[in-house]
Amino acid sequence: MANKTNYTMNGKEYFRISASFGRDSNGKLIRKFFYGKNEKEAKQKLEEYKRSVDNGLVVDKKLFLYPIMHEWLFEIVSNNIKASTLDRYEDLFRNYIKPAPFAYKVIKDIQAIDIQKYYNELYKSGKSYSRINRVNKILKYFLNFAINEGYTLRNPCLKVTIPGSKEVIKNEVETFSNEELTKILNSNEEYLIKSISIIAFSTGMRVGEILGLSENDIDIENNRININQIVACYTEIDGDTRKKVKVLQTPKTKNSIRSIPLPNSIISILAAAKTEKLKNKLKAGSSYNKKYDDLYFLTENGNLLYPTNITKSWKAFLNRLDIPYKKFHALRHTYATMQFEARTPLKTVSKLLGHSKVDITANTYTHVLKKEEEKAIDIISVLKMC
Repeated sequence: MANKTNYTMNGKEYFRISASFGRDSNGKLIRKFFYGKNEKEAKQKLEEYKRSVDNGLVVDKKLFLYPIMHEWLFEIVSNNIKASTLDRYEDLFRNYIKPAPFAYKVIKDIQAIDIQKYYNELYKSGKSYSRINRVNKILKYFLNFAINEGYTLRNPCLKVTIPGSKEVIKNEVETFSNEELTKILNSNEEYLIKSISIIAFSTGMRVGEILGLSENDIDIENNRININQIVACYTEIDGDTRKKVKVLQTPKTKNSIRSIPLPNSIISILAAAKTEKLKNKLKAGSSYNKKYDDLYFLTENGNLLYPTNITKSWKAFLNRLDIPYKKFHALRHTYATMQFEARTPLKTVSKLLGHSKVDITANTYTHVLKKEEEKAIDIISVLKMC
């Protein structure tokens, strides 16, 4: 008859058995112990573990979350996403995954409760639902990779509840009044910020799209602007060194690559931008960067402009014109609102803005659409009057 117990731990009796599962990354034999109230229970645990290994579980104990996720992010994911997207992922990884209590826990041992407790603490510390949800998305993304690699058999992120509630989207977006737009048009400001702002509310283009606008994108003959590239910012990481970098790249979504009408009012603005660029080129001489020579808006030395610098200049620009501050993006909202007021169809406005889905346009401009609906003719009332 088998012994009921054969091992004592912390004053308690257990039956212990062991088994070897290959070797770890250093060539050391991987031995795992299984404990039960008796021999039968210990063997059951061993068999369960063997089945997990047969299903693809990796048994090397040194597979901690943080180092493996770091390698995944910078060696695998980084090669398949845009630099600006990697920048956002890296920010979430550095600020939320790295300091997590389970960062140096073996991947297969991380439980949903570990993640839930951490999210609850983040929420209590003031982090929003949307921020925590973004953290959960990248962690879930990694753990799906871990399952495919055999590091774990399940994704605990699927069982957590994001604390708080989704932020209520404001019913109205900020727009500029006709009086404010007139002030911008008639201002005596330096050409750059004024020119870019006029293009924004005349076309609905994003600031990165305007900065990426090249001479080849302007089709004068057909009165079209072809949007094919943007200027974006991301953080370049080299060990502990972090540096902001500008890059000329294709837009994030395929719908952002689009052709929109070229308003006659901005043709002269683009011509003035070319003249300004030529002046800067002559002034800078050999130090001028000719790499981006076909772009309309550049620094005095021919380098890409930071979109963030434009938005900073924008605040000072509005202040000088005595216009209440609204984000630069409000110019885009103003353009869209004017399109709806002109009875431009929803699908057309969505296409002009480069939204990935019509629903995004509808949800963003719900209040505008409702106002336009209220202007619609009451057909029954008209018939009664006849």
